[in-house]
Amino acid sequence: MAVDQLSTTFAALADPTRRAILARLARGEASVTELAEPFAMSLPAVSKHLKVLENAGLITRGRTAQWRPCRLEAAPLRQATDWLAEYRRFWEDGFDRLDQHLRDLQKGHDD
Repeated sequence: MAVDQLSTTFAALADPTRRAILARLARGEASVTELAEPFAMSLPAVSKHLKVLENAGLITRGRTAQWRPCRLEAAPLRQATDWLAEYRRFWEDGFDRLDQHLRDLQKGHDD
C-alpha cells in the first residue's frame, strides 16, 4: 500500500533534527558536513535524517564536482500548509465565537 505525500511529509517533520536541518536549508544549500555541525551525532546518523527528508521530497541533493549540496524543496511544505490552513480556519472560528461570548458576558455584567 502506497503512503500518501502528506503522511510522508508529516512523518519527516516529526523529528526535531530534521526540522532543524530544513531550517538551515531555508537559508541556502549546504553540504552534509555543514548540516551535521550543530548536532552531536555522526555523519552517518545525519545522512539517515537526510535520506528521510529526501524520500519525503523535502530536499534534493545535487552534484557539483566532489560537492553534493543539499537543497530545500518547498512544494511538500506548501501541501502541508494548505492542509493545516483548513484547521486553522476551524480554530479561528471557534476563537471568534468565544470572543463574542465573552463580550456578551461582559455586557451583561456591566448592566
